[in-house]
Amino acid sequence: MKKDRFLIGILLGIVVLIVVALAVFFTRKDNLMYVDGSEPSDIVTNYVVAVHKKDYEKAYSYLADLPNKPTFENFKTAFINHSVDPASAGLEIGKAELSETTASVEFGIIFNPGDPFSGGYRNTEYGQLVKQNGVWKISQLPYTVWAYDWYTDMQYKQ
Repeated sequence: MKKDRFLIGILLGIVVLIVVALAVFFTRKDNLMYVDGSEPSDIVTNYVVAVHKKDYEKAYSYLADLPNKPTFENFKTAFINHSVDPASAGLEIGKAELSETTASVEFGIIFNPGDPFSGGYRNTEYGQLVKQNGVWKISQLPYTVWAYDWYTDMQYKQ
């Protein structure tokens, strides 16, 4: 009789944990929001938000007009085919260092562990922007939100 109560207690605990997990999952807010502003970190933030929201036209509009810029179709295809996968890591956009025509924006890239017994890790990388016609445009970002062959002559041809 005592074992039955213990088993029922364990099962009820599991059910409560499942209900709580489902409630948290379905009530969490989508906290990705565009920001106002024209500073390099604002441009990068809006690019990342657009990519996560799958608004590829808006994300593409933040790219610099430089030689070997990817076509919109190549840009969009990189995300659809998951050769660029922004969900593979968390991003923390840091401070920007500016000159008159270029900017460098710090990124903290947080990688989750692959199993429950490992710890995640964090890398610091930098994105590059150029000022074109008085507006900051992106010329390079970390590879969690950027394909290695954009702005190179090695672009994938369809």
